[in-house]
Amino acid sequence: MSDLLNQSVTAVKGIGAEMATGLADMNILTIKDLLEHFPYRYEDYRLRDLAEVKHEERVTVEGVVHGEPSLMYHGRKKSRLTVRILVDRYLIKVVFFNQPYLKQKIIVNETITVTGKWDQHRQTITGTSMTVGGYSKDKEFEPVYAVKGKVTVKVIRRLIQNGFTQYGHEIDEILPGELVQRYKLMQRRDALKVMHFPSGAEDVKQARRRFVYEEFLQFQLKMQALRKFEREQSPGILVNYELAKVKEFIEGLPFPLTNAQKRVVNEILADMKSAYRMNRLLQGDVGSGKTVVAAIALYSAITAGFQGALMVPTEILAEQHHESLTSLLSPLGVQCRLLTSSVKGKRRREILGELQDGTIDVLIGTHALIQDEVSFQRLGLVITDEQHRFGVEQRRVLREKGENPDVLFMTATPIPRTLAITVFGEMDVSIIDELPAGRKTIETYWAKHDMLDRVLSFMEKELVQGRQAYVICPLIEESEKLDYQNAVDVYNTLNVYFGSRYKVGLMHGRLSSAEKEEVMQEFTANQAQVLVSTTVVEVGVNVPNATFMLIYDAERFGLSQLHQLRGRVGRGSEQSYCILLADPKNEVGKERMKIMTDTNDGFVLSEKDLELRGPGDFFGKKQSGMPEFKVADMVHDYRALETARNDAAILVQSEAFWQSENYQSLRKYIQDSGVLSGEKLN
Repeated sequence: MSDLLNQSVTAVKGIGAEMATGLADMNILTIKDLLEHFPYRYEDYRLRDLAEVKHEERVTVEGVVHGEPSLMYHGRKKSRLTVRILVDRYLIKVVFFNQPYLKQKIIVNETITVTGKWDQHRQTITGTSMTVGGYSKDKEFEPVYAVKGKVTVKVIRRLIQNGFTQYGHEIDEILPGELVQRYKLMQRRDALKVMHFPSGAEDVKQARRRFVYEEFLQFQLKMQALRKFEREQSPGILVNYELAKVKEFIEGLPFPLTNAQKRVVNEILADMKSAYRMNRLLQGDVGSGKTVVAAIALYSAITAGFQGALMVPTEILAEQHHESLTSLLSPLGVQCRLLTSSVKGKRRREILGELQDGTIDVLIGTHALIQDEVSFQRLGLVITDEQHRFGVEQRRVLREKGENPDVLFMTATPIPRTLAITVFGEMDVSIIDELPAGRKTIETYWAKHDMLDRVLSFMEKELVQGRQAYVICPLIEESEKLDYQNAVDVYNTLNVYFGSRYKVGLMHGRLSSAEKEEVMQEFTANQAQVLVSTTVVEVGVNVPNATFMLIYDAERFGLSQLHQLRGRVGRGSEQSYCILLADPKNEVGKERMKIMTDTNDGFVLSEKDLELRGPGDFFGKKQSGMPEFKVADMVHDYRALETARNDAAILVQSEAFWQSENYQSLRKYIQDSGVLSGEKLN
């Protein structure tokens, strides 16, 4: 791209110091920024047949005025102008609010063109704009821009027009010719022009297609280059595990591995034996057996003389992992220890000493593991569970506790493939996509609030048989804005309902860690039969005796979260149930309930969730690491994302990419992003 485009936006006619300040607020600093400030949608002024227009859709029609317009005022500045017009075979009403001056322009038997929102039931258009005379084809498609302050859509259109007139000829192609030809893409200059000055919908579609591919390719090149760079810069440790011992361990497990577990174990062991440092994400649905895979990986590292670490987000989870790993590994003489913030004083000093002198083989804990005083003798493998809950920085600190140890990230939140290859693009991804044999499907039902009595008597049937139940609520205390059941209310209701027959526990985010522990221990030991909780119970808690889950106001949760919650039951051999109590007000809410009752597959659900909610909501905006694309959309354009990723992987591995003139613009993009200098991705 020409250097002229990188000069200040003030070089464009009509942009003085004040205008430049307004544009800077919109992150438009250079001419390039201005030309690449794309419209976020287009106003479609094409004429439509009213028979095909949906209720509340925007529409443009041409019609003949059928009678005198009537103008009514209410209040000082408020007015309502009504006129009937004949559009083809329909006689419809058009209403303009607060545009009294239009009355003079409306003449009986003359043609007018109107744009506005169509009310199918009332056969009325609420008009936003009107022109006298027939429809004009030169204004079919108009771009609409995101603007701020004094910079209006009209102003930004004019400035972009000026920018093009002065500097349009400086826009160079940045994609190599072979890719442009292979995918029949528009040239960059033409595509930019069409985005801003479209002649129709098909044009915009082709221009958009060009920029979607370009954005994805650039992003994936950055990720693939980072991956290549990290691999070459940080040789891993060769973990020469003892295959015979590892096989013996697997054969001695109380249950056979599923095919998916076998495949994933092979991928992990191959990484550990390679000269590169493992950087792998292991995804597995709730109950798919990730802990066993982690145990096999840890044991393999130990047979080669290394130590292993497992970091999890909560103390409860750390204790559960410690328990299950100890039962699997201690018969083989493996020393497992637990380190959380609750471990203090002498016991803590003992553990730190044994860690340093190599007595401890596996250390399990919360982020207490990354404190300065924790040092390993020979750390070879780091596993983090529910890794999206740890920041990138926390993961890095743990990694640096050893000399480039292998790293395995685990998550029970099924992340759709499109998101996984985008957010975790520098990692390899393994998926456990089958459940162990004998696991019963959790039966899921959707009930409305007026069926609560029936739901509670269903719950009591389970409790009578000695089972336990979770009841999940979205909020802790009443909020004036939201009329949703809160945990405290529900707790009181159930206490009255069950009386002295069953003990009800209450868990929410306002309790201290010690109080949460106490409530959870009570439930785990079956001293409380019902646990009312907000979503703090979501991750990893294992109570096999719990067979019933009731989720209040289920429409308030995303699909992935509902699925995570549902996975708290169904952990024993008994049939389990999940009841979604919800009266969704909109179609998306109803669709969510339907999907939940139809499928138990977390990956199917996560894809649907992505479609319904969009990528930003999936992880929570703040810590998602989601890249910002101007044109591309990871959900709708996922095929282009896959294509771009494959192309980027091939390019980065080829010699031509790093040397040939054809790829200079793409190389410059990667260099400018700081990937190759070891700096953080921007």
